[in-house]
Amino acid sequence: MNPEHFKYKMPAEWELHERTFISWPVRESMVFPEDYESVCHGYVQLIKAIAEFEPVTIIVNPDDQQQVGDLFDDPAIDCLPVEHNDAWLRDNGPTFVVSEQGELAGINWLFNAWGGKYAPWNLDNEVAAKLLDHFGIRRFDAPLVMEGGSFHVDGEGTLITTEECLLNPNRNPDLDKAEIEAYLKSFLNVEKIIWLKNGLAGDETDGHVDNIACFAEPGKIIMQVCDEPGDDNYRITKKNLEILASETDARGRKLEVVPVQQPPKQMHQESRLTLSYLNFYFVNGGIILPIFEGAAEQTDKLAKKVLQQLFPDRKIRTVDGMAIIKEGGNVHCTTQQMPIGAGRKQAE
Repeated sequence: MNPEHFKYKMPAEWELHERTFISWPVRESMVFPEDYESVCHGYVQLIKAIAEFEPVTIIVNPDDQQQVGDLFDDPAIDCLPVEHNDAWLRDNGPTFVVSEQGELAGINWLFNAWGGKYAPWNLDNEVAAKLLDHFGIRRFDAPLVMEGGSFHVDGEGTLITTEECLLNPNRNPDLDKAEIEAYLKSFLNVEKIIWLKNGLAGDETDGHVDNIACFAEPGKIIMQVCDEPGDDNYRITKKNLEILASETDARGRKLEVVPVQQPPKQMHQESRLTLSYLNFYFVNGGIILPIFEGAAEQTDKLAKKVLQQLFPDRKIRTVDGMAIIKEGGNVHCTTQQMPIGAGRKQAE
């Protein structure tokens, strides 16, 4: 039986966390392995920023455990040896759900490295199960290729995603839209799925929603927008805004959309970098926001201002958004929250 049967549901990301999980980079899997040292430095700064708000567990390959552990002198930061191929735990880690009684469980999705783009991925496909088993957390194995960055929930029955990603034949070619919806509703216990069309231009994840839109609260969505007609993201965001204008959430509420202006376009070796302020991460009492500085100084300030107005009781903690972006992701992509839960059960 699936989580819905036992009345588990996925909490919104802004609800209280027990800890954050993050995977340590693996040089062999990096797009630009020559940048390994600078990327690791970016991870150190990010982990320290998160640890200002809540505990952090770093998933490390066993051979790296001592070296990585020596980089930190903070009781809020620890290392857990779990073999992995790549470092994007949002996508290959477990999705946590909580029952009406507060019991914690985790969903172990199938993972195929964003449609088979990066081999090998066999170790990454095992990370979620190993993590859940280590903590003695009840496990639900889903027969569905799914990445955590491809959806957001509002905690009240609504999920937002993109057709570009979830309907891509490189994920679940034997399933149609209705069948994918049924799995999401069954495993995440949501009632309504809002389908945006596409994600940002240049996004090698095939349009993960965590780069373009997220919930600020039930009934309110933040969307990164583009006002330049010559930019590919202009057409993409215009279409998505049209979709949201005609949608309601699971409770029947008309959606309020809060725009965040995208940072200026940047290229690296003829490829567009997927720069997104929406790849921020909620932590207990705060938000970890990637900023891009330089030509993006003005939009950095605007993004921080919008988020501070939306979340006046949270500290907006900025980090260098350029530190790891060449590898394809940012703050939200690297992290996975474990919500507060009561009790543990042995994995199934």
